[in-house]
Amino acid sequence: MTQAANSAAAEWQRLLEYDRDLVDPVMVRTAYAQPRLRELHPGVSHGIMFFKQGNALTGTPVGGYVYPRETGRFWVRGPLGVGSLGEVDTLEEAFALVVASLPEGSESAPDTTKGER
Repeated sequence: MTQAANSAAAEWQRLLEYDRDLVDPVMVRTAYAQPRLRELHPGVSHGIMFFKQGNALTGTPVGGYVYPRETGRFWVRGPLGVGSLGEVDTLEEAFALVVASLPEGSESAPDTTKGER
């Protein structure tokens, strides 16, 4: 496993253990259920979940961003320059949209850390 893949796995583990006050654990578990997303660096900010390919800090955002709506639905925004991927009723549908929008070659996290630990 590359350093970047190890780093992504460690970040997933941290997110899966976060307190409910920091992130919705159902959102994290639902994203984690998608094998292609598990290979990317997950991130959360203000209840929004997103993914990066490569290094967690400087990696390239890919796939999209999942925003919970007050209505109980989920809005999925594509990566920069793509716009909206849609609004759906379930987290499963939201993360399926993210997976469908992943570019070719994002199946695994490339090792861009070059000695980073």
